Amino acid sequence: MADTRADASAQQTRTADRPADTFPKLLGDLAATRPTAVAMQEKQYGIWQPLTWSEYERRVHDAAHGLAALGITRGEIIAVLGDNRPEWLIAELAAQSMGVAVVGIYPTSIGEELRHILTTSRARIVVAEDQEQVDKLLRLLEEEAPADADPLHIETIVYYDPHGLEQYRDRVLMEFTELEELGRGRAAEHPRWFQEQVTAGAADDIAVICTTSGTTSRPKLAELSHRNLLAMADHLTSIDPIDRKDRYVSFLPFAWIGEQMLAVACGLSRGLTISFPEDSSTQRSDMREIGPDVMFSPPRIWESMLSEVQVRIDEAGWLKRRVFGWGYSVGDTVAEMRVTGQKPGPALSAMHALADAVSTRPVRDQLGLTRIRRCYTGGAPMGPDVFRFFHAIGVNLKQIYGQTEICGIAVVHRDDDVPFNTVGTPIPGTDLRISDDGEVLLRSDSVFRGYHRQPEETAKIVDADGWLHTGDAGYLDDNDHLVIIDRAKDVLTAPDGTRYSSAFIENKLKFSPYVEEAVVFPPEDEAEGMTAMVIIDPATVGSWAENERLSYTTYTDLAGKPEVQELIAEEASRANEDLQDSIRVRRFVLLHKQLDPDDDEITRTRKVRRNVIAERYEDIIAALARGDDRVDVRSRITYQDGSSTERVLELDIFDLTTYSVPEGRGRRPVWSGRR
Repeated sequence: MADTRADASAQQTRTADRPADTFPKLLGDLAATRPTAVAMQEKQYGIWQPLTWSEYERRVHDAAHGLAALGITRGEIIAVLGDNRPEWLIAELAAQSMGVAVVGIYPTSIGEELRHILTTSRARIVVAEDQEQVDKLLRLLEEEAPADADPLHIETIVYYDPHGLEQYRDRVLMEFTELEELGRGRAAEHPRWFQEQVTAGAADDIAVICTTSGTTSRPKLAELSHRNLLAMADHLTSIDPIDRKDRYVSFLPFAWIGEQMLAVACGLSRGLTISFPEDSSTQRSDMREIGPDVMFSPPRIWESMLSEVQVRIDEAGWLKRRVFGWGYSVGDTVAEMRVTGQKPGPALSAMHALADAVSTRPVRDQLGLTRIRRCYTGGAPMGPDVFRFFHAIGVNLKQIYGQTEICGIAVVHRDDDVPFNTVGTPIPGTDLRISDDGEVLLRSDSVFRGYHRQPEETAKIVDADGWLHTGDAGYLDDNDHLVIIDRAKDVLTAPDGTRYSSAFIENKLKFSPYVEEAVVFPPEDEAEGMTAMVIIDPATVGSWAENERLSYTTYTDLAGKPEVQELIAEEASRANEDLQDSIRVRRFVLLHKQLDPDDDEITRTRKVRRNVIAERYEDIIAALARGDDRVDVRSRITYQDGSSTERVLELDIFDLTTYSVPEGRGRRPVWSGRR
């Protein structure tokens, strides 16, 4: 590590003379100016284990030398597969230090998807988390590749959680600590190599390769440079400042552009402290303990939080429900004023302070959001009702709009200007226009370099003038806020001429705590109305079933209960109240299974693959369209011993045109109980 210490003064000089233009240079500056400050902390066995900026750089230094010792050279790509841990970022920064790009892979990826990413990137080294990920990679190496597939190039698998791998003797395996030890040995022979490599790094070098969502095809590999990501970080923080005192809890995959955007780009450029929960099961309690100042999550996280609150309030006593109902009402009134630029008067402000103390703050505390100054959602549409709820309880939740191809963000809400049906206005440095056919076009320094090994696909999405063609249909409202309708190819027109999207109706259904996912199908005959395939939330519906003393065994059994159908019919009827008659849901079916990314039904970021749904469930869709009372589906069940069997299930189709909400129930606010 002698070279890093010797060049500390050089790093400080660089900071003063010219700003760092790559992630490793930023790390070097932070290690030189704030060596003892905490860069990352990971919870292990209930204790937070800190890693300072100087220790962070030392481990990056050792890992970079280790990669070089394994033969990795500038211009290559390594892959990282696993959950968020310090080693993920250490591997990323180590690779970038020597001009090597990193492709992140979602830890849930398997089979053909995993092979596709590894063969397309031609990664020779994969940094994997644990036994589960190692087993997947070894299985790929053992399998015979399809005749039309490119070969794998994997030479070494470096794992950073050795639990369960003690008896593995595969020659391709290496523990992360071995890589660092190998690097320290090489550093003794090349004392100035690391700093020379960091200095040689350029802003236009590829920093990371992020996979696209792949809703219609195999995911593409988008190349993002240091310049792309740091421009995005500068533009975002110019309107939403982040500083070194802020806390951030990292629990979403680093393979997702959203986590690279905030945790890495904003984190390194602003010296943010990153905290890693101990386990997915302790994520909520760990987040409460840290109390993050800033947060970014896709809609499914916020929808999950909302469902949790709804269920808890439903199960609470009448007094707690009344208190929360009053506090929510006051908060909703104040939130409505603030997002439209108004200020509450003294009396309302005093009432709001009391309501916050006794009603909404305890809810924020349970969610780990008491310190939050601002938080974001993006990656998929989220219903206005969900936005309204969080603002009513005092959470400054803002929508962002962007794509992997523009570093995840181009448009965002400003504080106190959060119309719930828009995605905000462009961040500084971003040009936006709507094409003649209604497509959203974007241009900025954050537009990606291109798709890896797919120049023809890049040319389809970025034109000669640098405009990124998003493929989304949208428009600017009277206040120049961007409103996204849907993917351009998915935008529909109602019989009365209104343009709408299936996603808008689906979000209305998903506002119910009992609905995990919904897929809406437009009618072939306009007079028939919309139909839907609904996937229940097993946790919230299961809790409801227990309260109703309704016994069940499996998800399929629960979804098939007539009482559950009545429950969802009530929720769907309420969702219909806010919809124009021409786009109301007329019939629905409760699917016998959850949508699964391993079955290609949804992406790793929980976006529905409509083409897969249309093909796989065509019998259900046809039965819904015909107005049938039920439909038979074939389901294959695989047991733990590897054997499988196929059985036929009969799913009932519920007709909402003949249903009315039972008298006395009416519209149920989110805080009232089902009594």
